[in-house]
Amino acid sequence: MLNQNMLALGKKRSTIREIFEFGNQRAKVIGRENVFDFSIGNPNVPAPDSVQEAICDIVTNQNPAAVHGYTSAQGREDSRNAIAASLNARFGTDYAAKNLYLTVGAAASLSICLKALTASPEDEFIIFAPHFPEYQVFIEQGAGAKCVIVPAQIEDFQINFEAFERKLNPHTKGVLINSPNNPSGVVYSEATIDRLTALLNKKAAEYGHPIYLISDEPYREIIYGTREIPFIAPKYKNTLVCYSYSKSLSLPGERIGYVLVPNTVESFDDVYAAVCGAGRVLGYVCAPALFQQVIARCAADTADLSIYAENRKLLLEGLAAFGYKCIEPEGAFYLFPQTLEADDYAFCERAKKYDLLLVPGTDFGAPGHMRISYCVQTETVRRALPLFEKLAKEYAGK
Repeated sequence: MLNQNMLALGKKRSTIREIFEFGNQRAKVIGRENVFDFSIGNPNVPAPDSVQEAICDIVTNQNPAAVHGYTSAQGREDSRNAIAASLNARFGTDYAAKNLYLTVGAAASLSICLKALTASPEDEFIIFAPHFPEYQVFIEQGAGAKCVIVPAQIEDFQINFEAFERKLNPHTKGVLINSPNNPSGVVYSEATIDRLTALLNKKAAEYGHPIYLISDEPYREIIYGTREIPFIAPKYKNTLVCYSYSKSLSLPGERIGYVLVPNTVESFDDVYAAVCGAGRVLGYVCAPALFQQVIARCAADTADLSIYAENRKLLLEGLAAFGYKCIEPEGAFYLFPQTLEADDYAFCERAKKYDLLLVPGTDFGAPGHMRISYCVQTETVRRALPLFEKLAKEYAGK
């Protein structure tokens, strides 16, 4: 007998992955350039030159055994110190190597934190729609806790506080937030963060135990205009930050990130030890050794993110002209417009007629929407716009 939950997950990929694989098969038939794949958040801009330079220098001038061998489970101390120094320079914090645990990307960071914090099957973690679909998998199947979803506040995709407060109870172990948000691109405002942290402080005191705030921040550097993203850790003492260099440095396949455990977290030593223990149980061993060194050298760098700004502008203006309604994203590289019919699955299926690959909003907890991942070549966006227009005209003619 197999684990039936694992069997079910293995037999059915996430909707995002299903659409991505459909695109791969379609490309074999009509050519990659004729598939307009907006399904997956796979950055197409190259990593900055500093990454290639660091890789070449490390593999050329260091002993191969040292480059590719095991590191400490929590990561090289010099790499953790370098990342801490970068954070301190940007945010005025006082972190050191002891505050960081290097991971195999943000998915590992989240899985480790959730596993570390879950003490009972009755523990609950709250997430906010629209949300990354895998959160539910990480919480329920990975950590063995309960996932509680707060419905979306459709008008602006800030937190629906009325619904959120009804979900809080003594079993609430943590709250998971993602800003800039996947799939909406929305950034939580300073007012939203202040209200969130005030409510968590109040309820933690009422329940007599910490409520942890897990901040998933892989899109932290992808921001538009003069908007600033609040760095949440100093605002709430029991915050754990999960980060990945997949988006900022365009390194999604290298799987490198970290968990940040600030000094302010209650029972810091025990929480950090539980993070280390969770990494051990989940079998991560250590983060990729070569890229531990690479990110230490490139922690303050980013890829050329201006390409995303251009794609965002083209899509926002084009879709609005065709009659699509969309909250303007302030960060990340996603749009989350309303679909032109209530059944978002049917809409996205119809879009395939034009080889437009879009992800239904239902999977993100917000039916009647679609996610458009615009981390693609700008020419792809330009060539896709007439197809979005043709699709819209089908509905206008009904």
